[in-house]
Amino acid sequence: MQKKVMSDILIRRATVEDAEAIWQIYRYYVEHTAISFEITIPGREEIQRRIQKTLSAYPYLIAEEKGKVLGYAYAGPFIPREAYAHCAEVSIYLDKDHRQSGLGRRLYEEMFLCLKEMGIRNVYACIGVPEQEDAYLTDNSARFHAHMGFQEVGRFRNSGYKFGRYYHMIWMEFLLEK
Repeated sequence: MQKKVMSDILIRRATVEDAEAIWQIYRYYVEHTAISFEITIPGREEIQRRIQKTLSAYPYLIAEEKGKVLGYAYAGPFIPREAYAHCAEVSIYLDKDHRQSGLGRRLYEEMFLCLKEMGIRNVYACIGVPEQEDAYLTDNSARFHAHMGFQEVGRFRNSGYKFGRYYHMIWMEFLLEK
């Protein structure tokens, strides 16, 4: 994939050298939110391993401005069975100070182009949602995905437990090929 400049934002393929910046962004979500259901922040080496594993088969994209990583998105297998090879799961994380800026849309639009080139038809996102919004989780992620064209296709009640409370998990689907 060629580097692509969108206004002052550069969307590019991630490298293991981005692990520190990715770790810094992800750390906030693990430690302060229920957006990620991980309880303990993975180490930097684990982030490097995850980047390498993802890049072996799927896109892992970085959004940066003037050399500063502002967010990232990556894809992976929806279910690791051959019959699901036309499907992918996506995740996106933005620097907490760059949410609701249009950056998520830019990352996903580039991700969707990459996935289409791979022959992916169905894209899924697994999203934590609260029964009632609280200090750790709002419905912003679900609303963002709906704004991008995803539709809710499944809900698992009280499936995630973090910060002494239960949260629901939803699956949302976006069809690249309609």
